[in-house]
Amino acid sequence: MKSQNFTLEHLAQVVQGQCLGRPDSIFTGLASLEQAESCDIAFVNGEKYVEQALQSKAGALIVTAELQSLFSSQLNFIIVQNPYLAFATLTHVFEKKHTQRGIEATAQIHPSAIISESAYIGHYTVIGENCVVGDHTIIKSHVTIDDQVEIGKSCFIDSHVMLTGEAKIGDRVRIHSNTVIGGEGFGFAPYQGKWHRIVQLGSVIIGNDVRIGSNCSVDRGALDDTILENGVIIDNLVQIAHNVKVGANTAIAAKCGVAGSTTIGKNCVLAGGVGVVGHINIVDNVTITGMSMVTNNISEAGKYSSGTGLLTNSQWKRTVVRLRQLADVPLTQLTKKIDHMQSQIESLESTLKLRK
Repeated sequence: MKSQNFTLEHLAQVVQGQCLGRPDSIFTGLASLEQAESCDIAFVNGEKYVEQALQSKAGALIVTAELQSLFSSQLNFIIVQNPYLAFATLTHVFEKKHTQRGIEATAQIHPSAIISESAYIGHYTVIGENCVVGDHTIIKSHVTIDDQVEIGKSCFIDSHVMLTGEAKIGDRVRIHSNTVIGGEGFGFAPYQGKWHRIVQLGSVIIGNDVRIGSNCSVDRGALDDTILENGVIIDNLVQIAHNVKVGANTAIAAKCGVAGSTTIGKNCVLAGGVGVVGHINIVDNVTITGMSMVTNNISEAGKYSSGTGLLTNSQWKRTVVRLRQLADVPLTQLTKKIDHMQSQIESLESTLKLRK
């Protein structure tokens, strides 16, 4: 593929930054400070990286005005308030874009489906009855889209994705390989020692600007819909069970699992490996640290953790023994001991004050 060339001035305009140096300098890519060459742009995201930047071969640096004063004026700069955000914006400029449009001959599309002329449908993709694919949407090879599924504009559906359960996908949604949207939720009624399957009659509603990684499952609702609001981002290997609602701009990292009928608020963060039980509510602006287990409602914004921090094996074994010993002592007995110790401390403090 032909490399893309951009002037420093043009790139500065893209990120609404100030261009310092030679505005007509040509750049062909972004790179880390360590790997950058003279044709690359790198970003400096804090004063602790200045020494590394001084050693870099990058042809231009994205910096704040404060950081720029620490460098030689002979270099090329793009001055912005947030170098990391500017870098994120420029990744879209240098991205290798899928420009092909149309429907591959091996794709199977039901006559009732409505496919935009500006969309791309890859090899061996199957699209069912009454489906809709919006403008500029790219659907790669071996994707299966069941009946009644609707996909908005400018979406990207990667290879081997399954969209079913009459799911409704908003605009600018990215879904990566081997993910299943709208699969059957895990619903069973126990009776006389057997599990009786509950047919899942709901759907999945995904808002705009949502990103879902590879090997994820977002189950359709049992009766009501499973909902991912605008701006939700989900990492790889995440399970979202039936009837879950995830608020706008919430981020869920890899290997998280959210059980059924739980509501997660807006602007939340679930770090890697978090487990959330079903039928609870988490308010907006909550952060759950890695490997935590959420078992109750969270009604106040903030950062929450559970589990045991990393210890050496010998320390961990001693800690487990102490926890077991603690569990064997009745809570009332512990409370009385603590109250008695508090009284003794207060008595000693009074005696010392009198002596002074």
